[in-house]
Amino acid sequence: MPRAQAGPAPFSWVLGFGLVATTSALQGGRVVALVEGTETETAGGMPGLGVGSGLSGERGLLVQEAGVDTEAADLLPFLKPGVRAELQAVAAQHVLALTGSDSGRALLAGQAELLRALADLAVAPAPAPSRDASRALVNLAADPGLHRQLLAADTELPARLLSCVLDPLWPWAEEAAAVLANLSRELAPCAALMEKLMVSETERLGLERLVNALCTPSYNAAAPLHYLGPLLSNLSQQAEVRAFLLDQDRCVVQRLLPLTQYPDSSVRRGGVVGTLRNCCFEHGLPVDLQYLPPDKQREPDADIRKMLIEAIMLLTATAPGRQQIRDQGAYLVLRELHNWEPEPDVRIACEKLIQVLIGDEPEVGMDNLLEVQVPEDVERQLQQLDRQEQLELAQELRDKGAPLT
Repeated sequence: MPRAQAGPAPFSWVLGFGLVATTSALQGGRVVALVEGTETETAGGMPGLGVGSGLSGERGLLVQEAGVDTEAADLLPFLKPGVRAELQAVAAQHVLALTGSDSGRALLAGQAELLRALADLAVAPAPAPSRDASRALVNLAADPGLHRQLLAADTELPARLLSCVLDPLWPWAEEAAAVLANLSRELAPCAALMEKLMVSETERLGLERLVNALCTPSYNAAAPLHYLGPLLSNLSQQAEVRAFLLDQDRCVVQRLLPLTQYPDSSVRRGGVVGTLRNCCFEHGLPVDLQYLPPDKQREPDADIRKMLIEAIMLLTATAPGRQQIRDQGAYLVLRELHNWEPEPDVRIACEKLIQVLIGDEPEVGMDNLLEVQVPEDVERQLQQLDRQEQLELAQELRDKGAPLT
């Protein structure tokens, strides 16, 4: 049986945000850190050579040989509270660089104390290097295999990041939202975050405030908070969240609908569409969702177009739902979309929806297609057809010269 889905693929600050994996902390494979004095013992007991920095007093640069395979534990002393801000900054930059590779993330995954220190820095006020610490957490959380280690190192990480996200004065709220969006893709962390939201409702740190922040572009002057969209989409995997969103007294869906056309961010737009798609499992969306203004343009993002089609497909699970979609003239719109659609996978999704709308009604006892128990032999046949469809899609993409994902 289908279930509510998480949002788009995880975000990586190194890979997904256009930032390079190396930072100013890396120079020719060496970690450069500001320290007091001309010679200093590093965490590993190795003496560091002081290099003149032009700073006043006996301050210099400690240059320690450190490739990607350097013990991550050596960075820990420089990340702890009480260390000078410039030392923390360079250490945080090096950790961020490590999170840009599989080997670097694997190295950090086994360092629970370092992960805890990184989490502390991510929510620490200036002059702590909160931005780089937060971006390192984004990259770590983009790997589902590291979620357990992150949450074990700091069980309060979701709640602490949520407080930062909902603080209208926190400058790195976007980064905090991206960490939560990555963490909440998996059902277990998503449920844990949901529990924090419900507990925090009386403290105005709950869903109501999250939705308010998402629907208010000026909520934080320093952070656009686009990643609240994917975060809410992931949270809507939970039935309690869908119940909240569809509560007619709250009018949340009506507030979200304008964001399906939000021009400044496909991330925000896609997250809202994903949220509405998951809400379609409840088949209780208000009439507002059925109508669009006459000047509405087609959604430019193919992934979002596909999610919109999937949302309508969910609404066709019941006979009344199918009839209502037909009555709205959806077939004509979908036919034109199919003729125009350049992306093969979106076109296939469109074809499936059209087949549901124009096909014969299922026999009695199969009123809700989401609840139909499919025999094992039929399920195997359907899986075989899906595999064949994917092969044909891959071939079509190769013929177009498009990259395979």
